[in-house]
Amino acid sequence: MHRGHDHDHFHPFDPPRTPRGHNHTEATAQWQTPHEPDAAHPADDHTHEPDFDLVEKAFTDAFPAVKDPTSFLRLTGIPLVAVAGDGGTLSLLRVAQENVVDIGALAPHLGGESFRYDPLPAAMVSRRESLAFVYFDGKAVRSLSFEEARALQPKTEAMS
Repeated sequence: MHRGHDHDHFHPFDPPRTPRGHNHTEATAQWQTPHEPDAAHPADDHTHEPDFDLVEKAFTDAFPAVKDPTSFLRLTGIPLVAVAGDGGTLSLLRVAQENVVDIGALAPHLGGESFRYDPLPAAMVSRRESLAFVYFDGKAVRSLSFEEARALQPKTEAMS
């Protein structure tokens, strides 16, 4: 008569006796954090402000159509004159928006002397928007992102 599992032989319904996973643990290990910024791209980490990407998108959608760009910039927290990290003064010259649509690809031929051009099918066409705030620091122009421009401290009359 068979009484329990006090003997050593294989039953097809028994769980495996070998450790599972690369690290030989019983539980599986999750080494990625889904939907979290990649450590290699810390500039995209907007954990300090919820939905920052949506705020930036709203700005890029609305800015071209506003009747009073200066007031709109003040409303959105972009200073016209600001204090730089080094204590210098930054003066806003322009807001630059660019829409780029990639519709073709190049592939070099063997040897690199020539190339092949292929138009992209609609599903592979990529679209990018860029936004930059161009400030003058007294010597050169500096191009700042939306986040960098919003982080600037406005220069007040008392600081002048």
